[in-house]
Amino acid sequence: MRKESSTNLENEVQINASCGMAYTLDLIGGRWKPTILWRLLNCGSLRYSKLRKSMPNISERILILQLRELENDGLVSRMIYPEVPPRVEYKLTELGLRLEPVLRLLSDWGDANRPTGD
Repeated sequence: MRKESSTNLENEVQINASCGMAYTLDLIGGRWKPTILWRLLNCGSLRYSKLRKSMPNISERILILQLRELENDGLVSRMIYPEVPPRVEYKLTELGLRLEPVLRLLSDWGDANRPTGD
């Protein structure tokens, strides 16, 4: 957790308020958020367990934190079904779905420019 009065936080807030690209990257950036968004974009609604199994290298703690951030930012919705055992599903919101062209362009660019290891 960062101090609310830090210069770094003030700079981030100012940059995100004045630059659409910085704001977008702040919302979708990080190691796991793009993967989570991509899975939900391509699969639609996913149960938590299926999402977790589709990303075996992410810890449960980090997945939960990333999903909460995406939910708080309005990109992902969480639906809890009153069943036993409880069923939780995640899906992209309207706002999250509007990221589709951006995510597809980023994926295409990465595929075209990723080093091949030769």
